[in-house]
Amino acid sequence: MTWVIDSCVLLDVALNDEHYGQASAQLLERLRQSDRLLICPVSLVEIAPFFDGDIRAVKEFSRLMGVDPHALWLDEDTRIAAAAWTRQVKLKRREGIGRRPIADILIGAFAAHRGGLVTRNPDHFISIFPELKIQNPVYFRVERK
Repeated sequence: MTWVIDSCVLLDVALNDEHYGQASAQLLERLRQSDRLLICPVSLVEIAPFFDGDIRAVKEFSRLMGVDPHALWLDEDTRIAAAAWTRQVKLKRREGIGRRPIADILIGAFAAHRGGLVTRNPDHFISIFPELKIQNPVYFRVERK
């Protein structure tokens, strides 16, 4: 299985977040033992400010976490993202659902094309990508020995 790692999960680990850092690191460790982990190019940009804008540092951190930072955005990603954004806009107009950042649509499309998504924010993706497999580190805990 291929999992796309959302920006928030990588930031949890990078910033050693007191609430989510350990759970995020543990889930990544478990997944990388048997699955392929990727970062969406959009997420590289999203987390760049936490590395002073140094994309090389973001890629190196991702690589150290076992997350491949070299996946390319493909035409199929654009097709999926355009359809998802169209659904989002229609839902917003018809049902008054909240706004969704375009970055979430792009990351969701990238993940939908590749397999699944690891995120702490499943609600950002479920309404637009109902078939997307999601792992949430909030619900993942490894017992200490």
